[in-house]
Amino acid sequence: MNYGFIKTAAATPSIRVADCEYNCGQILSLIERAVRDHVKILALPELTITGYTCGDLFLQPTLQRGAEQALIKIIQYTKELDLLLTVGVPLKFQGKLYNCCAVINRGKILGIVPKTHLPNYGEFYERRQFTPAPDHNSTITVGGLEYPFGNRLVFRCQELPDLCVGVEICEDLWVPVPPSMGHALAGATVIINCSASVETIGKADYRKTLVGSQSAKLACAYLYADAGEGESSTDLVFSGHNLIAENGSILSESPPFEGGYALTEIDLQKLCAERQRMSTFPTPNQTGYEQIFFSLAIQPTPLTRNISAHPFIPKEETARFARCREILTMQSAGLKKRLEHTGCHTAVVGISGGLDSCLALLVAVKAMDWLNRPLTDILAITMPCFGTTSRTRSNARLLCEALGVTFQEINIGKAVTQHFSDIGQDPSLLDVTYENAQARERTQVLMDLANQTGGLVIGTGDLSELALGWATYNGDHMSMYGVNASIPKTLVRYLVDYVASTTQNPALTAVLRDILDTPVSPELLPAENGKISQKTEDLVGPYELHDFFLYYFIRFGCTPEKILYLAKYAFAGRYDEATVRHWLNTFLRRFFAQQFKRSCLPDGPKVGTVSLSPRGDWRMPSDACANLWLNQILKQ
Repeated sequence: MNYGFIKTAAATPSIRVADCEYNCGQILSLIERAVRDHVKILALPELTITGYTCGDLFLQPTLQRGAEQALIKIIQYTKELDLLLTVGVPLKFQGKLYNCCAVINRGKILGIVPKTHLPNYGEFYERRQFTPAPDHNSTITVGGLEYPFGNRLVFRCQELPDLCVGVEICEDLWVPVPPSMGHALAGATVIINCSASVETIGKADYRKTLVGSQSAKLACAYLYADAGEGESSTDLVFSGHNLIAENGSILSESPPFEGGYALTEIDLQKLCAERQRMSTFPTPNQTGYEQIFFSLAIQPTPLTRNISAHPFIPKEETARFARCREILTMQSAGLKKRLEHTGCHTAVVGISGGLDSCLALLVAVKAMDWLNRPLTDILAITMPCFGTTSRTRSNARLLCEALGVTFQEINIGKAVTQHFSDIGQDPSLLDVTYENAQARERTQVLMDLANQTGGLVIGTGDLSELALGWATYNGDHMSMYGVNASIPKTLVRYLVDYVASTTQNPALTAVLRDILDTPVSPELLPAENGKISQKTEDLVGPYELHDFFLYYFIRFGCTPEKILYLAKYAFAGRYDEATVRHWLNTFLRRFFAQQFKRSCLPDGPKVGTVSLSPRGDWRMPSDACANLWLNQILKQ
């Protein structure tokens, strides 16, 4: 359970209706499988021990007695197991029968949770046999011993306090105010649903949406264990559709009729960080709740869940294209509003022939189209200097021609050389002054042209550059509106690719493809044999690593140790540990040192869950010390 990960499973045994002894054997077999898989939390379906479809047989003392005997056998079997188990069983309490879930750990019942909402409509008639959960907690006798009984119980792990479990049963999730809402407000980070959900057309998708949305609403993990093989088919069919969700994402699913075993790890640290971040998530209030402690050994948890190496980018093409279309629309909507509000006559964009400026220009084109203004109102300026190659210079021109914007080339070499003379800079000294003078001259040209034309300078810098401080202060760092400010570098590439793939303009597709193939570079050092000599990723490291670090550092507040752990897993076979560690150190060092650049960023639209705007998602003093974070990397 290192770094907050805990392995969980939602599983469906193959049962026989009313055959408690057989069902007990099937349950024990599933427990064995879960133990082999190193599962720490195992959820089984509603009324697992008897089967959900027993009908009036539930009222028979013989079935009730057989169910209790099977439950006791299951409890005894778990005595030496490091496992939290939930299993469905009918139990009598004060002369009435209840549809219950027994929560078991190390040979003991921790508590019995009765079902709150009993469906009595359509194909359901549960009130014929069962009674809804009492309003208050009490105790119930099972096997001659008393245990907590009620729907206001939460179960907390002594060794891992962030692991707090609440239980609801099937229909409880489908009502307007599910019990899980109260469980989460009482501190539960994991909700288990023991269910017997009938399969009908379209219900699997609805069920999946419901589970995912509940986990998002409660910022929790949600384990949904569904009845399946062996239930009566007299009038209904059950599919064993098991689901494990975490904060809105389905992590694991056993599709209907395909085996009924969902297995994955949930991230408790991530869930707790999300609740801590959300000021609207209430402080835990356990009024009316009973908290019951249990024990699990703290052990490393090998990961099997998907940890994307590119967390900002959907893997599947259809989803990726939809995301890109949405982001481009959001960027353009922000710029459209700013152009309308300021009454600017032009949008001024510096075009380098690289990806970032290409994206900014594409956004400007969409905004102008939206405003029904001519694209000639976009003033695209390319400013070649000492490091500019013929490839990027040509692509800048071809891009502007393909889009139909106003294009102008201004060679800034003479101006920068004069500036070197003015300040006494040796032009043969290829230092930071040599580089930054070019970037600042370009910004000055853009600002002055904007003044000349009544325009707005559109910033091209992206989120990754802002995180690393890879921008010249008051050079490319500055603009009048930064449309790429919340777009990570890895995503910039896919946004440009999306336009290249969907445009009906062959000339535009061709130039965009060549821009996509061009190495990322500020082109501030002289070219070598006509080719780019200064490659950004050789200097600051791979952007795919930095974007990964940024996502987990900002979005979930992960520690450096956990980021390193996740990165080694996500990039296995591509980067060794030493490489990941080196660039993580670089990321943290630069991130802290370069905050002063982010503290005075121009406005720009937020499009995702990670933003570094000093007015929005990220407030940080410019002189904060990085030692605590850097030391964690050095200690490992």
